[in-house]
Amino acid sequence: MKLNKKLDSSNFLLFVTVCLFLFMYLLGIVIYHDAGFGRTQILLNMFIDNAGLLIAASGMTMVMITGGIDISVGSVIGLVCMILSYSMERMGVSAGAAICIVLLFGLVFGAFQGWLISYMQLQPFIITLAGLFGCRGLTAIISSEQIAITANKGFLAFAGKDIYLPAFLGYHNRKGVLIAPFIHPSVIIALLTVAVIWYVLKYTRFGRNLYAIGGNEQSALLMGINVKRTKFIAYVVEGFLASLAGFVFCLNTTSGFVEQARGFEMEAISSAVIGGTMLTGGVGSVVGTVFGVLIKATIETLIRCQGTLSSWWNKIVLSIILCFFIVLQSVIIMAKSKSKK
Repeated sequence: MKLNKKLDSSNFLLFVTVCLFLFMYLLGIVIYHDAGFGRTQILLNMFIDNAGLLIAASGMTMVMITGGIDISVGSVIGLVCMILSYSMERMGVSAGAAICIVLLFGLVFGAFQGWLISYMQLQPFIITLAGLFGCRGLTAIISSEQIAITANKGFLAFAGKDIYLPAFLGYHNRKGVLIAPFIHPSVIIALLTVAVIWYVLKYTRFGRNLYAIGGNEQSALLMGINVKRTKFIAYVVEGFLASLAGFVFCLNTTSGFVEQARGFEMEAISSAVIGGTMLTGGVGSVVGTVFGVLIKATIETLIRCQGTLSSWWNKIVLSIILCFFIVLQSVIIMAKSKSKK
């Protein structure tokens, strides 16, 4: 009986997401065992390649829980990469100063969008759409050419630093040498961010207020929650996390160009939705979002191991899974509405 209650709650979506990831991952191990799919490093590479997405999707989850959305994330990430590359490569700014500049920009940008959405009560989609165009335009104004970071050796050393895990998690190569698995600093930053967001959503009053607002904004007002301020803070944090995701993204690419991270906001939204975050608000978990990112990464790895399929199949398969979860959410909402009658 208790299991049924748990599966009837918001945990059901998370349960489906985790099961789907395990199925896909185990399927990859069985089919592509000879290609080394089961190695620990393959899983760690998923985190390395998607560290920026983990941060961006975590922030998106928080905003979507309130019933809002932010489609400017990809453009913010692209702009942050360009600012970092231009300032360090063309202006000789130190890495520390450049990072502080982009993080401050994220806070200011998030505060501006949050003020328009919460206090001016404008539609999140329209405001963040304007932010999308604005940031992409600013990126082009700074430079229409790709700028690779080559001069700042400290930044490059930090970006490419290998942090080795215990050797027993590794594998023996053809020469019999034990290869220890590794991660990059970007993964640690991403996992720490996810942990902080998880704690905030689960154990703080601010997190509970986010769920209350997403569940029913009028009820939240009657409960004495300052809805405008809570939404404003949510978008400020989202702006900061978008800029942090841009920094982590730049650690992987070590460059900036106009088309960078185009469509990244859709990957963040789809990861959150696949992870169990309701489009209507009030339900969501950053843990589910992590598994949503891993599902996307697993699809990419499976197609890469297959070898003959176009990379566009990544988006095709992901869109099918996204549609499945959207339909599943609709069924759950309909079931809840019927049970209340």
